[in-house]
Amino acid sequence: MSAVSVTSFSRAASRLRSRDTLARIPAVESTLEERFPTESVPDRFVRKKYVNLPICTALLALVIAPGIACAQWPERPINLVVMYAAGGGTDTVLRALAAEMSAATGWRINVQNRPGAAGALATRYALNRPNDGYTLLGASSFNKYARIGGGGDSRSWTDWYYLQAAAALGSWAVRPDSLFKTFADVVAAAKSNPGQLTISTSGAGGQWHELAAVVAQSAGIDLKYVPYGSGQQATLAGLNGEVDIAGGGVHEHIQLVDTGQLISLQQSGLTEIRTASGKVMPTLGSVLPGVGEQLPPNGTYNLGIRRDTPYEIIRQVEAAFSAAVRSDAFREMVERRHFVADLMVGDAADRRAAELETISAATFSRLNIPGARSAAELGLPDPENFNQWWPPPDYQPLPASEF
Repeated sequence: MSAVSVTSFSRAASRLRSRDTLARIPAVESTLEERFPTESVPDRFVRKKYVNLPICTALLALVIAPGIACAQWPERPINLVVMYAAGGGTDTVLRALAAEMSAATGWRINVQNRPGAAGALATRYALNRPNDGYTLLGASSFNKYARIGGGGDSRSWTDWYYLQAAAALGSWAVRPDSLFKTFADVVAAAKSNPGQLTISTSGAGGQWHELAAVVAQSAGIDLKYVPYGSGQQATLAGLNGEVDIAGGGVHEHIQLVDTGQLISLQQSGLTEIRTASGKVMPTLGSVLPGVGEQLPPNGTYNLGIRRDTPYEIIRQVEAAFSAAVRSDAFREMVERRHFVADLMVGDAADRRAAELETISAATFSRLNIPGARSAAELGLPDPENFNQWWPPPDYQPLPASEF
């Protein structure tokens, strides 16, 4: 990788990791399944007797076309299709958002999981539904992996409009009875047995696969990547001894580390994390100095709506989404689960979607990940040329919004 390219990666990664400053994390009080059942947002989050008047007023202010009003759309439940299995970070964040959007507006939002092919299955399903706003897509990292991995051709900044809510840190952990107690132990064993040590990921070509591959290359080792349907499933695979190393997010590992069921090897934040019981999750930079310049940006969590959906409906969804991200309940969940709240909408979100795909396309090519499309095949620039390339000629921003 050229010096210019490394600088570009470092600059982008630093922007998206700059908020990772929490040093002490409280224990998780309840599981995802206890808070958010699989099929729908709980009734207790929906205010059935009244609608939040400030939000409804904001939505009405956005309505321009005749015949569309706050009371007329939606006329039936909205279906939120999450691209990863129940229990992972994407599912956790999107269910919390659906609950708070319902609380703010009175809308009924049903959540459905359609995992597979790093988001491509859920994406195809949503694209095949009418563009009436009744099918939304719950995504991670602006769904960049589906296009890079060959799972579809829709682009995040021309065919979709993505709203960003939060970001996540990556993590590696092992069982207490593992032969490896530290990151250095893993490196030594992997160098003695190239390609034999296994690590779970949230899916082939997904965010935890990308992160693990970059870390492995930086450490000079070869690992065997085992895909699962979500970060939580990848975590359980490690906990159950199906793989040597549990890959996933800090939010999926921290409670298990806190209770001694897993030992942390590294996490991708800028500072170490201490759990409620005092267990340490070391920063990757402390065990592999210099790797930060090569790391991809941490994963993000997004709500997507087809860009050809009527503009007035898009703006109603955007208003409800923004209110949800700013709600006390959502921010409490983010802090407790060690996500990072990061609201982004409009042109800035479109730009970030394109930038993340550009960075990952270059990363996958550099790592020779099988089946990955190159930046040239995707019509993307090299990361160091992104600022000159953006916006591309066919990019059409949505009209400005106050949210």
